[in-house]
Amino acid sequence: MDNTQTPEALLEKYDKESAFRKNIGRWGWIVTLFAVALTSFHLYTGYFGTLPTQKQGAVHLGLALGMIFLLYPATRNGIKRHGVAWYDVILSFVATFAAYYKILFFNEILQGRITGYSTFDLAISILGVLFVLEATRRTVGMPIVIVASIAIAYALFGNFIPTRILSHPGFELTDVSVSLWFRESGIFGTPIQISAKFIFLFLFFGVVLTRTGVGQFFNDLAFACTGRYTGGTAKAAVIASAFQGMISGSSVGNTVASGSFTIPMMKKAGFKPEFAAASEAAASTGGQIMPPLMGAAAFIMVEYIGVSYAEIMMAAMIPAILYFSGIFIGAHFEAKKQGILGIPKDQLPSKLGLLKRQGYMLLPLVVVVSTILVGFTAQRAALLGIAAALIVSMVKKETRLSPKSLLSLLEQGARVALPVIAAVATAGIIAGVVGMTGLGSKFAAGIINLADGTLILALIFTMIACIILGMGLPTTANYVVTATIAAPALINEFGLAPIAVHLFVFYFGIVADITPPVCLAAYAGAGIARANPMKTGVAAVKLAIGAFIIPYVFVYNPILVMVDVNLPELVMVLALALLGMMAISSSLIGYFIRPSSMLERAIMLVAGLAMVVPGAISAVSGLLLIAVCYWLQRQRPILAGI
Repeated sequence: MDNTQTPEALLEKYDKESAFRKNIGRWGWIVTLFAVALTSFHLYTGYFGTLPTQKQGAVHLGLALGMIFLLYPATRNGIKRHGVAWYDVILSFVATFAAYYKILFFNEILQGRITGYSTFDLAISILGVLFVLEATRRTVGMPIVIVASIAIAYALFGNFIPTRILSHPGFELTDVSVSLWFRESGIFGTPIQISAKFIFLFLFFGVVLTRTGVGQFFNDLAFACTGRYTGGTAKAAVIASAFQGMISGSSVGNTVASGSFTIPMMKKAGFKPEFAAASEAAASTGGQIMPPLMGAAAFIMVEYIGVSYAEIMMAAMIPAILYFSGIFIGAHFEAKKQGILGIPKDQLPSKLGLLKRQGYMLLPLVVVVSTILVGFTAQRAALLGIAAALIVSMVKKETRLSPKSLLSLLEQGARVALPVIAAVATAGIIAGVVGMTGLGSKFAAGIINLADGTLILALIFTMIACIILGMGLPTTANYVVTATIAAPALINEFGLAPIAVHLFVFYFGIVADITPPVCLAAYAGAGIARANPMKTGVAAVKLAIGAFIIPYVFVYNPILVMVDVNLPELVMVLALALLGMMAISSSLIGYFIRPSSMLERAIMLVAGLAMVVPGAISAVSGLLLIAVCYWLQRQRPILAGI
């Protein structure tokens, strides 16, 4: 692998979050101080109780902004330079002050809502919004900043829009800035509050788990379980990425971390480079929908829907199983098509031996899941999980934490959270504008009018909006926007189950990472495999086709997300969905029990779609079509010999 294709280079190229200064000189101790303070603050408030939401959010965002301007340069050219530009030092401290201003003058700001804000208050609010946008541009990229800027322009100049359905009276700049910076409905609204209470702790939990070596344990366990079967390397990559993805929550980061190990092994086994990269990218992307941790947006979903995290976790379980089953089945058919066998058993680790030697590494995940299921808050579950992970790290000498490594761990926990904090703050801008202008109801009316009251059309339009937004917005920000604008329309107009609708928009925001033309996770995988990025993206969509179908299934059949559960019906729907996924994967890969003709592929595609559509007639039709395809393929050798 040449230098341009190292994991570090790939992350810098495709993952904006990893494009930070590597050598900041004397300012390093300030970053360490800010980072350790931020992590310690969240651990303290997580145990002893959080501050009032505005103060909690101000500490959370203020320290993050200070670190972002020191770590992330204004342009990519600044990454390799030594030290920090003088203007970034000024921005760092002024941005931190702008956030802490809310704490220093908390009572005066509250009084300002009645008596009016001072000129200095107004200046701070404008600067605060600008600081958030610039910090987000540096850590996440321009697309989300463009969307937020358009939202602000819409709030300011909505009275100039000729279309009546979108126009509004318009707001003054001071009204917009004050609302976004000082009120609970803007930057310091629900997304940043959830980030400050829950998301940071779970991100730190993931960092501690990584430090214990649990990622390598998952890789070894996955290969021990599936490595000896047909296409074992690809199947192991799917399982390992599902485990690692639920810890990291980053599609690109997980693709690079896992893919550096799994993609070369898949290529060596005989898989084409594009397929090897695609299977890793598809599986890594799905990590965000895999309980128990999932992506950061899942914690915001708790607040939006008003249910416990345990309910979110249970609702997401079956769709996640279906998603990874689809990729697993696709890998199996591709391996059969290419004649790729498994790894000899004597070259694989023993499952029993692994569990005996390293099974204790599962303790932190067991602690998190069990504490959530018995009724503890997500915050307390994260703290207990962190404690369990720290205990696990003490078992082996190489993972045991010295005072220096503990300090480094606290710093890394804060660094990992910076892009998420910036993204949710900017998502708060968009959500704030939606609330100010009534854009949510206007957008909902637009979807209903376009769909002409037809549910399937409304779902398709929402899907397209989610994917387009997801090509530029991080998953968390995408979810905040679509949950604020699109989800209420589907829930209120069509009477759909709220949890099904929110998971629907969540899913389609995630799959943007593998959907061409952007497909950043596929690009990262292609970089490791030295494959064609666009072909990799197309192959990833084929493998992850379940992510484009499953959301429709659980919207029409909410029993899959544990709404009005009836066990016999749940088992039937799940079995049919799995068979449908198998048929669709067979069609797209071009293999069933033998390589498929175009007619057989078409039959399997129709069969698969029929089986995921609710109804006894469609299910029986799908089963009959699969039987027809099986008969045709069984007859082919006989017909060929006649």
